[in-house]
Amino acid sequence: MPKLALIPPHDHHRQLLLIFLLISATTAAPASATTNYQVFKEAPQFYNSPTCPSIHTNGMCCDQAVHVAMTLDTAYIRGLMAAILSILQHSSCPQNILFHFIASATANHQHFRYTISRAFPALVFQIYPYDSKAVSGLISTSIRSALDCPLNYARNYLPNLLPRCLRRVVYLDSDLVLVDDMAKLAATPLGDSSVLAAPEYCNANFTSYFTPTFWSNPTLSLTFSGRKACYFNTGVMVIDLQRWRAGDYTTEIVEWMELQKRMRIYELGSLPPFLLVFAGNIAPVDHRWNQHGLGGDNYRGLCRDLHPGPTSLLHWSGKGKPWARLDANRPCPLDAFWAPYDLLQTSSALES
Repeated sequence: MPKLALIPPHDHHRQLLLIFLLISATTAAPASATTNYQVFKEAPQFYNSPTCPSIHTNGMCCDQAVHVAMTLDTAYIRGLMAAILSILQHSSCPQNILFHFIASATANHQHFRYTISRAFPALVFQIYPYDSKAVSGLISTSIRSALDCPLNYARNYLPNLLPRCLRRVVYLDSDLVLVDDMAKLAATPLGDSSVLAAPEYCNANFTSYFTPTFWSNPTLSLTFSGRKACYFNTGVMVIDLQRWRAGDYTTEIVEWMELQKRMRIYELGSLPPFLLVFAGNIAPVDHRWNQHGLGGDNYRGLCRDLHPGPTSLLHWSGKGKPWARLDANRPCPLDAFWAPYDLLQTSSALES
């Protein structure tokens, strides 16, 4: 495991830089837009083990690095910061992990950059603007309003948003923490042709993800013919970006979304188009890498237990988020596994 050490005190130059970034971030947006910004504590620094290879981070495309892609917004930034900390803490080569954050083109990127750099001064990351205008007209109302956020559909466009020199990336949602080495997940073999890898759940009722209109249509009902299609959660995926680009799968996903606007063929947000395009053709990943559903269902967000078996990643998919339940003093038992990674600086700490 990597050696853990507190980051040494900042020198005068770094203090001036952080002050400048803070002033810039707070003046770049109207005062009304800055009142709800959260402040996070500085995390410990984590160092590579002696056996880690040296990497070059120029251009964010090093093949020897582990590349992680996540979406970034003010609503989920607290979860994102906890996820980053968990990834670094459990990595044997934390300095070899490069982060790629997708944020709305209209968001305050300067403030995001300051916030992340303040908590993780040594983190290597890039923020990419996501113009949601095109997808906004394709989003159909689903069973939970959070699922209708345009940024939730950014994963559809990852190969177009990230540098073309980037070959492989691990996509992660923001409501999760890792308790194992990210490099193991990133090294998942994709075989000769699979575009992505994810844990599959073939015991789930796959037909329930699509409407009777879909299954009663003689053409649409043949979509999964010849495929052993199973449900998979899109919050944890290993993606071969080059194969995705070569197959132009973004266009295929968009075409399904366009059909959904004409005739309702599914109910649940951004997941069904992924199932339509990829289900039955993905590489397997052990279930330990996505203990999902810890946020309960999409209606009430009730507490849930872990699935049987070992755990490498805990995922609070569903309505209930651990930070919200902890703040409301109504935590679920498993929220205790998320709490140690929470970097939010409380008001009492800020005042002291």
